[in-house]
Amino acid sequence: MNWLHTLLKTVRTKRKLHAFVIFSMVSLQTTGFTPAATTQIYLPLVANPAPPQGLWTSKNELASLPTSGAAWDRLKTEADLAATTPTLGDQDSDVNTIVLAKALVYARTGTAKYRDQVVAALNIITYNNTENGGRTLAVGRKLAAYVIAADLINLSSYNASLDAAFRAKLRELLDKPFEAEVGKKNLRETHEKRPNNWGTHAGASRIAVALYLGDKVELAQAAAVFHGYLGNHAAYDGFNFGDDLSWQADPAHPVGINPPGATKNGQPIDGVMPDDMRRGGPFQAPPAFTGYPWEALQGAVVQAELLERAGYPAWSWENNALLRAVQYLYRVGWTPQADDRWIPCLINHAYRTNLPIDPEATPGKNMGFACWTAVGR
Repeated sequence: MNWLHTLLKTVRTKRKLHAFVIFSMVSLQTTGFTPAATTQIYLPLVANPAPPQGLWTSKNELASLPTSGAAWDRLKTEADLAATTPTLGDQDSDVNTIVLAKALVYARTGTAKYRDQVVAALNIITYNNTENGGRTLAVGRKLAAYVIAADLINLSSYNASLDAAFRAKLRELLDKPFEAEVGKKNLRETHEKRPNNWGTHAGASRIAVALYLGDKVELAQAAAVFHGYLGNHAAYDGFNFGDDLSWQADPAHPVGINPPGATKNGQPIDGVMPDDMRRGGPFQAPPAFTGYPWEALQGAVVQAELLERAGYPAWSWENNALLRAVQYLYRVGWTPQADDRWIPCLINHAYRTNLPIDPEATPGKNMGFACWTAVGR
């Protein structure tokens, strides 16, 4: 173990250096996770002497953000909406982002009523997966925002008994089968098998849960799956792709995002998200429109940001795969619409790009308000 001690010592002396220790999968076999092409998994060593606090952001980071302007007004408007009945069973419910808005406003202002409204929502949240045809897509879309809200209000300190019950439910939800889903897939299986919007949303919630629970093994598994989705077959290679592989750069080795420089029939498909593009039809140029790539990006960018803050350089994985995915969509004229409009703010933050942003962007299905939380950081 002297080599590991030396590596740790070396990494700690270099700021912003990301290193990875290779762990034998023998210690992880009890979890049932088995990457198809590897027997190793990569866990991060965060060399930054002051790693960020909070799963998504923190009171300290928010303290310098404005409480005026269009982005704040959007956040405050959402925070002042009634949370009605929080549920994980309705994939179209917006209560999760309303609760998240309340938590963000509390974390910035300290106004107790917003924290109390978050607590009330977490107290009555329903987990009945048959509501409105509840599926893993619903849980994947909704859960992460509630987890991040609990973190923002420091639920563990404010209401320890509720936090204990919440943590127990989160643990259960990782592998709870959902009755309305074919095969009764759970959140973990959906992340590991579906290389499209289903899997990206499931992964975002899975990673949020792992971080909230402090489960490093679960987090490492989820990180490997995400790395595999971006195109690293050595990290993970267990996805079930759809029958139509016509958008894949290499149909024999399908990926979630096509690699740099990929072309087909002379057309650039670098950055294409094949398993979402196929929802608009087989490969053609110009492509037939589908909104699924932006939908999938909602989950993917949340995975990346959560992992990056946890010490994984996920934004840069596979030659900035997420940036390339966004660039492809802009290249074909598919700019973000409706509840996707918060994504460019996060992309600009992650890659220091200058995509057009809308400070009044409404929240998405699983996250939002990046034009306030990310722009000033």
